Amino acid sequence: MKSLFIRDTSDIGACGADTIIDVRSPAEYAEDHIPGAINLPVLSDVERAQVGTIYKQVSSFTARKVGAALVAQNAAFHLKNALADKTGEWQPLVYCWRGGQRSGSFASILDQVGWRVQLLEGGYRSYRRLVVDTLYHQPLHHRIILIEGGTGTGKTRLLHHLAEAGEQILDLEGLANHRGSLFGKQTGGQPSQKMFETRLAEELAGLDPARLIWIEAESSKVGARIIPGTLWHAMCRAERIEIKSTLSARARFLAQAYRDLTVNVDRLHHQIDQLRAFHSATTLALWHDMAKNSDWEGLAAALVSTHYDPRYAKSAARSELPVKQLVLDDLDDEKLAVVAQELSREFK
Repeated sequence: MKSLFIRDTSDIGACGADTIIDVRSPAEYAEDHIPGAINLPVLSDVERAQVGTIYKQVSSFTARKVGAALVAQNAAFHLKNALADKTGEWQPLVYCWRGGQRSGSFASILDQVGWRVQLLEGGYRSYRRLVVDTLYHQPLHHRIILIEGGTGTGKTRLLHHLAEAGEQILDLEGLANHRGSLFGKQTGGQPSQKMFETRLAEELAGLDPARLIWIEAESSKVGARIIPGTLWHAMCRAERIEIKSTLSARARFLAQAYRDLTVNVDRLHHQIDQLRAFHSATTLALWHDMAKNSDWEGLAAALVSTHYDPRYAKSAARSELPVKQLVLDDLDDEKLAVVAQELSREFK
């Protein structure tokens, strides 16, 4: 059995392991884990709480004895199930919270079977420390340009077309699983802040600092997830390209882009009610009527002109002028693909 010491998050991928195994409890794994790791817990959430209680209320010796029995029991289950088809050439990397008893015990069992096991020194905590250092303490050397514009101007769609044109992008809304507005909730909900940061660090590690990175302009939060300080400061200093379009074109675009809300009208009504602090009861009643009558483009236009555009105007007034402004009369995919190709040729 070998210990793996990491000085960079990329060291995980370079270690040669066939499978990364997180032996922490399912709740710990769900909050965040090393990208690509599978969860083979040696203690369930209930068992972990049970051992912790024994440690505090009885003794550390009794807790270790009970814990060892549970780890052996759960390890046997994994050997008979998830690991049953692994050949002698298989090489796992094992970790727990800090590379202690849980991962050490499981790794020892796998080592005794005959597999070439690596044990992550310092566990998940050592990986997490590198993520935090990358996103909050180290300077970001990547060159960034932002795509900004009012709600419904196709910024995210353009970002994806830029990727198809061969450009480097950082899709913050995709990583945060949120479209960045009050109506932006996505199926599955948002990842934890830690997992959002892990995804972000992994994405940045795969981008070439010598090439431009395109990012959609956001506030300091995407839904409930906070953009880490190093990236946020770099975004605040970055040059910007602004997209403008007609209200009718934006309304058509939004009616298509937010189709998931039009098939779940109860959820849409709930989201409209969240705007009570900003608009009169008369205005909200009008928007509710539009939703009841399936007037999706009318509702989108009303929300944009009355709620979103005034807020965007205040934000834009505090910013420097964009390096380029695009006025688009159409926001369909064909048009956005052409724009992406043009931007790709112009900005290097």
